[in-house]
Amino acid sequence: MLVTASAFLFEKDIEMRIDKYLANMNVGSRKEVHSLIKKKVVTVNGELVTAPKQQVKEDDLVVVDGNEIAYQQYHYFLLNKPKGVISATEDRSQQTVISLLKTKDRYQGIAPVGRLDKNTTGLLLLTNDGALAHELLAPNKHVTKVYRAKISGVASEETIKTFASGITLGDGTKLKPAKLEILAQDKVHDLSQIEIQIQEGKYHQIKRMFGAVGMKVLELDRISMGKLSLPTDLKRGQYQEITRDKIK
Repeated sequence: MLVTASAFLFEKDIEMRIDKYLANMNVGSRKEVHSLIKKKVVTVNGELVTAPKQQVKEDDLVVVDGNEIAYQQYHYFLLNKPKGVISATEDRSQQTVISLLKTKDRYQGIAPVGRLDKNTTGLLLLTNDGALAHELLAPNKHVTKVYRAKISGVASEETIKTFASGITLGDGTKLKPAKLEILAQDKVHDLSQIEIQIQEGKYHQIKRMFGAVGMKVLELDRISMGKLSLPTDLKRGQYQEITRDKIK
């Protein structure tokens, strides 16, 4: 088995301790890595590793128990978030999105990019690439997020115009223009299915936007963020690893 690499922590000719290297690659904790070294199953360039402090370079061949471990600094996971899970790295009382990852994929520093409310579903990116996360969330980058929602209330052309001109929230906050599309309406039950595009990410923004026009969001699902969109075969609670070029 080959653990592939596309981005490296190392700068040219910079070295790293073998125990840190393997711990960062989620082979095990430092203690577990030390145990593997004692068991004589770790080699670098074909030579047996005898001490955790041994240094390795970017182009060294590291093998653990017959498996090549190529160092990858950043990891990107596209998750189809289910309801009832919070967008956090850890919580004492509630299930987090990190808990949906297999143990082998819980790399150091992995965190959600932004947040979806507990009962909001859909696309959520998880990564340990802090610089990329900042770019995606920075207001001046104008990254478009697309959601579909079930709304209590019958949206109209007037609603579309109001959103396009920029909603003013109850606290006086003026939002940027948003593109609203009506997908379906049920006038008998006073319901609408809509799609909305926004370039901001304020707290409970979409729920507050519809609240400002006398409507209520009943269900909310994010289907895309920038270049990213959910594959049709990625079910709720499932995720897949992707490469950086799929995001930027």
